[in-house]
Amino acid sequence: MPDTETYADLHADATALLRRWTATSPAAAANRDRTLALLAAGPVAMSRAHRPGHVTASALVLDPTGARVLLCLHGKFRKWVQLGGHCEPGDRTLAAAALREATEESGIAGLVVDPTPIDVDVHPVACQGGSLHYDVRFAVLAPAGATERVSAESEALGWFPPDGLPEPLADGTVQLVAPALATLARRVTG
Repeated sequence: MPDTETYADLHADATALLRRWTATSPAAAANRDRTLALLAAGPVAMSRAHRPGHVTASALVLDPTGARVLLCLHGKFRKWVQLGGHCEPGDRTLAAAALREATEESGIAGLVVDPTPIDVDVHPVACQGGSLHYDVRFAVLAPAGATERVSAESEALGWFPPDGLPEPLADGTVQLVAPALATLARRVTG
C-alpha cells in the first residue's frame, strides 16, 4: 500500500468537493454518497492499490462551441469513452487530476477544466484483479482549433456531435453530455 500521506491533500479535496456538490441526477447523488463512504477509509481510497475501490477522475472534453465532444477508443476494452484515469501522487485536486488525464490522453495544450463535477459514476474494473472505480467526472473545454494526438492509452481519438456519439460507447458516457453542455453554457453566459 502507498504511504497514505502521499494522497492526503487529494483525499481532503475529494471529500470536501463531494460533500458540497449538488448532484446532477439521482444516480449521481447515490454514487456521490457511495464515494463519500469509500473516502471514509482515508487517503488510501485515492490509490489504485486500494482493492475495494478507488477514486478516479475523468473529463468530457468539449470544443469551445459545444458542437463537438472528444472521445477516445479505449485500447483495453475497445469502447468509446471520455478521457480520464487514476489519480497520481502529485495530484492535489480531483479537477487537476481530470485535467492532467485529459491533457495526457488528448495531446491538447491549453485545456481548461471547470472545477465543479458534472457526474459521479461507480463501475467495476479489472484493476487489482477486480475492483471498483469511483469516477468523478468534469467538463473540460478545449481551445479553438485544438488538434488531438493519440496517446499510448487509446486506439483512436475523435470529435463527435453530442447527439451523434459513436458505437460501441462505454456505459455512462452519454450521461455526461447534458451536464457538460450546461457547464459550457454557464461559462459563456456567466
